[in-house]
Amino acid sequence: MSEDTSRLNRRGFIAAGATLVGAGLASPALAQMVGTTQMESQISQSVQRNISAFHMRDWRPYFTDLRNGAILCDLDSRAVHFWSEDESIYRLYPSSVPLDEELTRRGRTQVIEKRENPTWRPTPSMRQRNPEWPEVVPGGDPMNPLGIRALYLSWQYYRIHGTHDTRKIGRPSSNGCVGLYNEHIIELYNYAKNGTQVYVL
Repeated sequence: MSEDTSRLNRRGFIAAGATLVGAGLASPALAQMVGTTQMESQISQSVQRNISAFHMRDWRPYFTDLRNGAILCDLDSRAVHFWSEDESIYRLYPSSVPLDEELTRRGRTQVIEKRENPTWRPTPSMRQRNPEWPEVVPGGDPMNPLGIRALYLSWQYYRIHGTHDTRKIGRPSSNGCVGLYNEHIIELYNYAKNGTQVYVL
């Protein structure tokens, strides 16, 4: 991407955020989040997009069985894999990943709740870093960082969710969660259920 194109893209996003505020669709605090998202995007521009590592995987090295289905979040290749319990369905989705290792948690967990148009509340550590952020962003708000669907994990504050900011996909850009395109989280949301195994690698 040329410097001129990158500058135009950033201007377009800022203009879009200003339009939302002007239309009464976003509060000043949410407008601040637009700037924060832009900053995260600029940071992640220094990281090469992952393409070569995005490939199909077999579930057996990661799970002993497919009871309730299985989700593998591969942070290194920035991809999410899903296998249904009967192995009739396999899906591979590009994802966003945490900005740095300090925000990352790896290991085994499971889906404990599913929500459509989830409400977003910044964690205490997010509020400490960004006191200007709102305490809550309702579901359906175009500035909601969780997008239109979310799978809540047994780890507090960790989600697999959608995002309205498609630039985040394929990049380190989150505060700890794993993000998918909204159309992909809808599909995964329909496949997954409470008790679906999750392994964050």
